[in-house]
Amino acid sequence: MASHSAQPPIPTPTTPAGREGLDAILARPDRAVIALDFDGTLADIVPDPELARAHPGAVEALAALAPKVASVAVITGRPAGVAVRYGGFAGVPGLDRLVVLGHYGAERWDAATGTVQAPAAHPGVAAARAELPGVLHEFDSWHGTWIEEKGQAVAVHTRRAEDPQAAFETLRGPLGELAARHGLILEPGRQVLELRPPGMDKGVALTEYATEVGAESVLYAGDDLGDLAAFAAVEKLRGEGADGVPGLLVCSGSAEVPELADRADLLVPGPAAVVGFLAALAQRL
Repeated sequence: MASHSAQPPIPTPTTPAGREGLDAILARPDRAVIALDFDGTLADIVPDPELARAHPGAVEALAALAPKVASVAVITGRPAGVAVRYGGFAGVPGLDRLVVLGHYGAERWDAATGTVQAPAAHPGVAAARAELPGVLHEFDSWHGTWIEEKGQAVAVHTRRAEDPQAAFETLRGPLGELAARHGLILEPGRQVLELRPPGMDKGVALTEYATEVGAESVLYAGDDLGDLAAFAAVEKLRGEGADGVPGLLVCSGSAEVPELADRADLLVPGPAAVVGFLAALAQRL
């Protein structure tokens, strides 16, 4: 048996609330929920989102961790089934209780059944999708942008544009107006603008799932603006006094999204470090 000293170290959170959250997870892992974003957290950000895949070692780390905690959940803006395929999560020993909450929680995939539960598509998504090419062509900065079909949502990526940030800023207003006309909301991210139905976000998804599981501690790791709602949910769960649920907020990378980094208890430099953290946590438990 490996000695305790041989185990990889777990990074120490920089905040008292984060340290309390980590201590609670270590003390009662069977009551802990480990929730993770996908892109930028478990998978590297790539120019073409269709080529994103879970970082090497991610599935192995999750499979080692999942049997030791109450639940592992992936909460993503992607369709649940897409995240499962790109993550390679199906049929993995140890991940038989994994849950993937897609489209910010509107869809759910359970490893136990291998099926996706999804609501009917919002009619505004199809209407906005039909107008998108015309909206993009009105602006000089549209060159190099790319439309991603997401079923329950539609997104415009500017990462491949000549000036990605200029394209992002130019299109943000018009796409916000397009979303509003069709009863949708605009979700900005790392050089991506997503038009999606209102009513669900990662914070709502995480809160409902933590309640369902009966979590006594929660870890959430994310990298983008869409993860701010989940951060806020953990902060609310922590609350005040003895009734709060301890939580740990992890930011994967910080250069592009300082708003998230500023609220994190622990900063790690991208998906490789997230995987290392999860593997170290699994060995400690």
